[in-house]
Amino acid sequence: MANLTSGAYGERLPSVPEWLNKGDNAWQMTAATLVGLQSMPGLVILYASIVKKKWAVNSAFMALYAFAAVLICWVLLCYRIAFGDELLPFWGKGALSLDQKYLTKRAAVPESEHHYSNGTIETRMNQPFFPMATLVYFQFTFAAITTILLAGSVLGRMNIRAWMAFVPLWLTFCYTVGAYSLWGGGFLYHWGVIDYSGGYVGPRLKADRERYVPNNILLMLAGAGLLWMGWSGFNGGAPYAANIVSSVAILNTNISAATSLLVWTSLDVFYFGKPSVIGAVQGMITGLACITPGAGVVQSWAAIIYGVLSGSIPWYSMMILHKKSTLLQKSSTPTGRRYTGSFLHTRGGGILGGLLTGLFAHPTLCRMILPVTNTQGAIYGSGILFVKQLVAALFIIGWNFIATTIICLLIRIVIPLRMPDEQLMIGDDAVHGEEAYALWGDGEKYDSATHGWHNPTHAEELVPAGHFNGARGVTIDL
Repeated sequence: MANLTSGAYGERLPSVPEWLNKGDNAWQMTAATLVGLQSMPGLVILYASIVKKKWAVNSAFMALYAFAAVLICWVLLCYRIAFGDELLPFWGKGALSLDQKYLTKRAAVPESEHHYSNGTIETRMNQPFFPMATLVYFQFTFAAITTILLAGSVLGRMNIRAWMAFVPLWLTFCYTVGAYSLWGGGFLYHWGVIDYSGGYVGPRLKADRERYVPNNILLMLAGAGLLWMGWSGFNGGAPYAANIVSSVAILNTNISAATSLLVWTSLDVFYFGKPSVIGAVQGMITGLACITPGAGVVQSWAAIIYGVLSGSIPWYSMMILHKKSTLLQKSSTPTGRRYTGSFLHTRGGGILGGLLTGLFAHPTLCRMILPVTNTQGAIYGSGILFVKQLVAALFIIGWNFIATTIICLLIRIVIPLRMPDEQLMIGDDAVHGEEAYALWGDGEKYDSATHGWHNPTHAEELVPAGHFNGARGVTIDL
């Protein structure tokens, strides 16, 4: 055993090249796992619980399908579009990410080498101290959760077959553009922009828009908790190293989420007279989305400001403006009762965070991670970063709006985007032939005509045994 242990940690093994930092590699894989848990099972549980009971299976399946589909598309083509060699200023050259020779070499983002205007190198290529396989998987988990978060805008109304076609198309033509432009060495990366990403189908049935009650608030909290804790990997893994920036990012992430949750809840109490669990979850999510663009480059007191604004501005747009806008009501997400707020409100938290980063990015923290030297927020003396953040947000919003619209129109030619009304009325049973909670006996659906007390075939198996606290007791004859 001693020989095996020493061999596993040998300095000269082919699996331990000189450039490999085991600590960074271990953290990066841990961070990737945390981000993966946000989707599987985090958003699967959250989505299945936050919708009406009749859409629990469908909503969970949308997340499950997207997670699997994104991974296969990612290794077949999309990783190299997002983080490969340049094809266009906003797009890389697509290629396979399956060859072992490619996956076992040192990780690198080819187009991340940054130059001064005179051509000399300002920042060398980003080459983390772990293999490409780690980087490919880590970035996949980002692509997966972004796509699954997009599903939140169409739960309980989008045709599942249309969703199955939409996922690979949106990943290829929308997500990769933002990823390459901002992180993969594209034009926004070299311009010095710090982070962002965004989303778009027909309205629900009128009855569902008026009352969209979650089917399991406790499970919803479990899913939300996984989403919150997993966000530490989301922002903590962004520096590609277990370093100081990673630590600052994790602390800021949690500060913003907690502050936003408390502000949202306080506004609920002040305005509605009672705190809402669903509202608290919504505040948590907007706080996480808001801090993400600047998590590792702002001071922690600024993270509190992020949380205050992300817990109040989206609250106002969702709770006040939303009720006055027919358009926003038609684009609502299933956050229940009075929380029929649009996906736009939550994603607006990300836009808000990008703009706030243009104000609060700290020069010392920026020097630790950014490719463009002397980057700093407006409050530290340079307003140009705020302008860059605004332009980047407009580009991403504009590209995603146009590309998503085109994708939906093309899919619509072959597959209806919206479920037919008869399916919308019935739910999971009509779409999947399955229901979340309607199980009885050995995998059978409960049918009162078959399983009820009046059925003579069950007289010997199920015998009434009095009452216990108002509920009928049962004796099972084995």
